[in-house]
Amino acid sequence: MNTGPTLDTTFAALADPTRRAILARLALGEASVAELAQPFAISQPAISRHLKVLENAGLIARTQDAQRRPRRLQAQPLAEASQWLDHYRQFWESSFQRLDGLLDEMKSARAKKTKSTPRSTHVLPR
Repeated sequence: MNTGPTLDTTFAALADPTRRAILARLALGEASVAELAQPFAISQPAISRHLKVLENAGLIARTQDAQRRPRRLQAQPLAEASQWLDHYRQFWESSFQRLDGLLDEMKSARAKKTKSTPRSTHVLPR
């Protein structure tokens, strides 16, 4: 399981909501810096800094199209992060399955106890 600097850089880049929104936009297709900056109320230099972080993490790549330099999503670091998280997802699913089994046993034991205990027929005095 990869736990090296690439994974650290990926999670650090994903920690910011603006960068996650940029990645969500790039999942729809490549876009220019101006197109990526449009929905945000932050400066172009701030967007450029976010893009630099994403590029350094290997999450996006810059392409050349004549005078345009659109960005596009690079999915490999996300796949590695997903694989790392999957290990923990399996752990929690296994834990929940064991908990479900224990709860089923407890319900069954309670149901047996309720059926085997006779109900009281005492009449309260007036």
